[in-house]
Amino acid sequence: MKTLMQRIGAFWIGALLGAMAAPATTLERMPLEKLTSRADAVVHVRCLSNESRWERGEIWTFTQFEVEEALKGVAPRLLTVRLLGGKVGHLISTVDAVPRFRPAEESILFLERTPDGAFTVLSWAQGTFRIRRDEHTRRAVVTQDSAGLAVFDPARQQFRTEGVRNLPLASFKQRIARVVMELQRKGQQ
Repeated sequence: MKTLMQRIGAFWIGALLGAMAAPATTLERMPLEKLTSRADAVVHVRCLSNESRWERGEIWTFTQFEVEEALKGVAPRLLTVRLLGGKVGHLISTVDAVPRFRPAEESILFLERTPDGAFTVLSWAQGTFRIRRDEHTRRAVVTQDSAGLAVFDPARQQFRTEGVRNLPLASFKQRIARVVMELQRKGQQ
């Protein structure tokens, strides 16, 4: 019989080997101009509901949103976004940098269409901007989900932590509008 210490040692060796084999999530840094350019749609949304289910051997979460405003492109009034990971029964699948949403939460999402016509969030955390309102003044500010994540900057060949933090919503929408106008002027939209 194995001793308790041998069992614990075997467990940690197995866990270490599993961690070394697990792929990491690396996101290329994309400034707002690149996100806007690559997005099929940019929308101000309110989360209505989430549902996770098995699909092709993996857990996926389908989040339904009500579109409050389309800032770029066209999106249906009720929009479903499909993202990898979620919880089905007692099983939880978590993918680094994949955003999760709560009902009633407001966000600005940079969306791309998948080959099957569904929507997903472009560059996951980088394409997700949470809207928070001050409970007294109702002033809205935007914070990018990736503002706290290390993102790879290919120009500098290093990881950096940066992103939009507490920017007034109106200013953020104006920045997006300027980029969309510039893309239209160049015929790239």
